[in-house]
Amino acid sequence: MIRFGTCSWKYDSWQGIVYSHKAKTNYLLEYSQKYNTVEIDQWFWSLFGIDKVSLPLPHVIKEYNQSVPDDFKFTIKIPNSITLTHFYRKNKNEDLNENPYFLSHEIFDRFMELLQPMHKKVGLLMFQFEYLNKKKMRSQDEFLARLRNFISRCNPHFCYAIEIRNPNYLNSKYFQFLNDHRLSHVFLQGYYMPSLIQMYSSYGSQIQDTVVIRLHGPDRGDIEEKSKGIWNKIIEPKDDELSRITKIIEELNTRNIDVYVNVNNHYEGSAPLTIERIKRQME
Repeated sequence: MIRFGTCSWKYDSWQGIVYSHKAKTNYLLEYSQKYNTVEIDQWFWSLFGIDKVSLPLPHVIKEYNQSVPDDFKFTIKIPNSITLTHFYRKNKNEDLNENPYFLSHEIFDRFMELLQPMHKKVGLLMFQFEYLNKKKMRSQDEFLARLRNFISRCNPHFCYAIEIRNPNYLNSKYFQFLNDHRLSHVFLQGYYMPSLIQMYSSYGSQIQDTVVIRLHGPDRGDIEEKSKGIWNKIIEPKDDELSRITKIIEELNTRNIDVYVNVNNHYEGSAPLTIERIKRQME
């Protein structure tokens, strides 16, 4: 199955494209009548200091669960309290402070318990790791060893996906690791990562299970300046790139690999309109 959805959904400027003018009280309810998946990224932002970990509120989880039909699937970013090796720094001259919750099963188990009311609608749980320099992670081998230990204790009834920001980690060893542990790969288009077209050409044959294609732009600031926060038109069309990505989606589908296509407004200027462009090319 190919599922198309967006990265978040709370945009007033989607009225007339996704929403009616009456939808503002519950955008997700109306969104789910058009799409069958969405990415929840708001719960990623969870680490605000020692003993300051913020997890989803039960009433919000209940609201999201009740807003979508039974066949709807959420792709959910794991809280960064679990995926950050160190606390964010205000400037590069500050010392690195280790995050004691990195790959913490205590925090993860609390998060999973909170998700229980919506567990049947969880498509993928995505671990997004930032760029890890040598001070944060000594080597890819160390990263994979720590991730292996963590994943081995996770509930096997859920599907997990990995998004990394280290281009040098994207190699055959990494993709074999994913296959060995039944993990999905997140192809990220943007954030100065290697093109997913290039990555798929090199390692697409190693993809065996569900995959996520996340379409982002390379420069958030530039497109935010151009859009002025209004996301209802294509601002930076990527015709050739989008055509090649569409072919990758179709090829994965012919290989019976489930695909989640998560599109961000920052990719071309309007995530819903980008999805329409992809679907037209697939007709």
